[in-house]
Amino acid sequence: MNSGAIPLSVIICTHNPRSDYFGRTLDALRAQTLQPGKWEMLVIDNASKQPVQERFDFTWHGGARVIREDKLGLTPARLRGIAEAHGELLVFVDDDNVLDPDFLETALRIAAERPFLGSWSGQCRPGFEEQPAEWTRRYWGNLVIRQFDTDTWSNLPRLADTMPCGAGLCIRRDVARHYLALNQAGQRSVQLDRTGTSLLSGGDNDLAACACDVGLGVGLVSTLKLTHLIPPVRLTEDYLSRLAEGIAYSSILLDRERGITHPPRGALGRVADYVRTLLLAGPHRRVLRAAYRGRDRAIRGLPTS
Repeated sequence: MNSGAIPLSVIICTHNPRSDYFGRTLDALRAQTLQPGKWEMLVIDNASKQPVQERFDFTWHGGARVIREDKLGLTPARLRGIAEAHGELLVFVDDDNVLDPDFLETALRIAAERPFLGSWSGQCRPGFEEQPAEWTRRYWGNLVIRQFDTDTWSNLPRLADTMPCGAGLCIRRDVARHYLALNQAGQRSVQLDRTGTSLLSGGDNDLAACACDVGLGVGLVSTLKLTHLIPPVRLTEDYLSRLAEGIAYSSILLDRERGITHPPRGALGRVADYVRTLLLAGPHRRVLRAAYRGRDRAIRGLPTS
């Protein structure tokens, strides 16, 4: 296929995927109402121990390509997908995402109807294996669970209320190529995405925010829907604490990449942080302390613990 020959590219970055989860991801793609001839599927196998091509069947899609990327990390995998994609619209699908049947068709319709948007995502319903403890609900947003009724958009690259997420991220080709160029030119000093067991989580925001760099907007669209499969391990106190630390750490680094600086916390700020944690009980205290720790380590230029 030549560049621009098809409307849409689905890019799946995966590293040692769970067979049952990834199987559901592929089944949902196979069930899309958008005909396969209108989209290609790129599976970026990011240094999996057993190549995914040996574990899964991709032959049902005539435009499927499995591409090996041995540099570990979600950022290198995404960059490889952008470089290899032929579509005018790129849709990033995680290996634990189950798209609604009309997802790709809806994504293309949004691209046509809203030319002012450069990147967007939609609703992410939870697909829990086990019913989580009620205390975890406060942190479901950190697990990319988003449900809403009203579409929102802005041209502000760091506004949380309109920032798309990485699950089902739709991004125009020109915006994605701008992100690729920034990385190739060395204008991104750190990887803001997960690498191995790291829980850094800022790369999808950086990618989506590139829409604002080229004069377009970012947004959330309610008609675009998927289910995010979530295993019990991601709902434990330990995981949610480490995730909060990684998100806080990544947020400071992303701000720095975009010219926003955060001074070190003064004595009064440290006292306020201490009081806030004392007012919380049980796991909430641990999660907040972890978030503060991630923030402070990033401000001081220290690696995550």
